[in-house]
Amino acid sequence: MSGRGLIAFRLLSSPSAPLSIINYPLSIAPRIPPTSWRYTGCITTNREDIMTTRSMDEWLDAYGESHQNPTNKKVHFACVPVIFFSIVGFLWAIPAPFFAGFWAFLTLVGVTLYYARLSRPIALGMLVFSLACLFVLSLIAASGASVFWVSLVLFVVAWIGQFWGHKVEGKKPSFFEDIQYLMIGPAWIMGFLYRKWGIKY
Repeated sequence: MSGRGLIAFRLLSSPSAPLSIINYPLSIAPRIPPTSWRYTGCITTNREDIMTTRSMDEWLDAYGESHQNPTNKKVHFACVPVIFFSIVGFLWAIPAPFFAGFWAFLTLVGVTLYYARLSRPIALGMLVFSLACLFVLSLIAASGASVFWVSLVLFVVAWIGQFWGHKVEGKKPSFFEDIQYLMIGPAWIMGFLYRKWGIKY
């Protein structure tokens, strides 16, 4: 066995810490592990494989590390759902071949499947929110207002709020590290609500 691969580990002294990823020579794989590491599953040469081994709890814990400041948390509770809604709005505004909002609906099916892979209860909550977004967008469209322009204004304002919140926090947005955190943000808020309501996920 030759070349180099990747391995994910977490210090046992800090079980809530995010996964760490290191390069290692594949030739030494049989001699790993040190006793201070806890493995997430398997050794792989594919970074994407490692990222997908994270559980929903691990994703939410890692996301939460850059969202500790109370002000930044409040900003995210307000802005993340608005950004999600506005993105669905952009998709709604794309001319559809079958019915209004077709591309938004199709994308949300994929989004729901993504969440279901990590947590079915979270996926169910996000599905309910997604359907609520589609309903509100249908009302906006029926009123004669431009779904695109409404979504654009909300999108810009919400992102200004997000970056201001991170300036207060003093940490970069999580998606600078991994683009998947754009999907984890809404789940993080849903997870917070579930814990508050005593719902397991």
